[in-house]
Amino acid sequence: MEILFVSHKYPPAVGGMEKQSYELIQGMKQFTKVHAIVYEGGESRFRFFRMLRKRILQTLQENPGITAIHFNDGLMAAICAGHKGYEHLLRAVTLHGLEVVFPNSLYQRYILPRFNRFDLIIAVSRATAEACIQRGLSPEKVVVIPNGVDAALAETVQRPDFKQFMLERYGVDTAGRRVLVSMGRSVRRKGFSWLIRQVVPQLQGDFVFLMIGPFQRSPGGFEIFLRYVPAFLRRQITLFAGFPTDEAAIRQLLAAPEVQGKVRHLGKLPFEDIRQILSTADAFLMPNIPIEGDMEGFGLVCLEACLCGATVFASRLDGITEAIHDGKNGILLPAGDAEAWASALNALLENPAAFSGQKEAAKHYTLEHFGWDKMAEAYWQQLKKRSDRLPAGQ
Repeated sequence: MEILFVSHKYPPAVGGMEKQSYELIQGMKQFTKVHAIVYEGGESRFRFFRMLRKRILQTLQENPGITAIHFNDGLMAAICAGHKGYEHLLRAVTLHGLEVVFPNSLYQRYILPRFNRFDLIIAVSRATAEACIQRGLSPEKVVVIPNGVDAALAETVQRPDFKQFMLERYGVDTAGRRVLVSMGRSVRRKGFSWLIRQVVPQLQGDFVFLMIGPFQRSPGGFEIFLRYVPAFLRRQITLFAGFPTDEAAIRQLLAAPEVQGKVRHLGKLPFEDIRQILSTADAFLMPNIPIEGDMEGFGLVCLEACLCGATVFASRLDGITEAIHDGKNGILLPAGDAEAWASALNALLENPAAFSGQKEAAKHYTLEHFGWDKMAEAYWQQLKKRSDRLPAGQ
């Protein structure tokens, strides 16, 4: 069985879906011959989608051994579900979360049901799978395969001059302070502004909360444009585009006197710098809050932080619970419960030694239960199983 992978989320773009797509394609090469049509930024995204059917058919013609095709997210599925000319192939799609719960009545009524045309629907977490089935996708076609994580992160070595490095490069004085870290795009479901507003003022001791990820220090043109768009339409545009809907609130909070010196947004950083910060951090925080029409399909960044050596505190919400198993490789807290979050973090700030002994156990647990190789093998087994079930000639 040769497989064709189709993805518009792929390096050099950076993100969890891009990483998953890359690792899946590379990992599958140990099992079978792999072909790929991926968006790498060399053309407009519009042209990539416009030419997609033609490129798929051409690839199939040049490689008659292809018997399965995989689409790496719901957008690809929505566009390609109506393609003609390769219905005889085993067709699979991975769904990550938002493309299942996207709050548009027309999408939910007319687009999402078309995903039942695929032979295999892979959800990255049980939360995503449940959302699929609740919305009418066939339970017989839905399987859960969690994402993996790069095991090499567990070998991260702390640089001995870290405090000087942070002071000189980022102007952050970490000497004698506990370091808390969050990372990701500033979308509302991530709960960053909620944490700064509701939890940070309750924290005790000398600490600094570092935020990492894309961040504009002042409003951009698109953000200004969105102010004049009707609210119902603005919400759907921002969700679809992955727009940082929490950014304006974060800007305002960073200027508040009560968080001055306690919270810093470092913006987008080189990956090696991120590894160093995570390896030295006392805690990594993923304080997601429930947002109707949006969800966190998985918690890959939590696994990465855990392997780097940070104690993970995360919301017991959505697909995060697929990555963090409470008491095993992190601590799950009630989403949106400021008192519970403040209490847990204050326990860490007051006695970090009580948590330090858990870090190696958390690393070991994560390495045992997650890995890109495990993910690729699970995909291979499911694709083989579904292929064997197809009628002859299909």
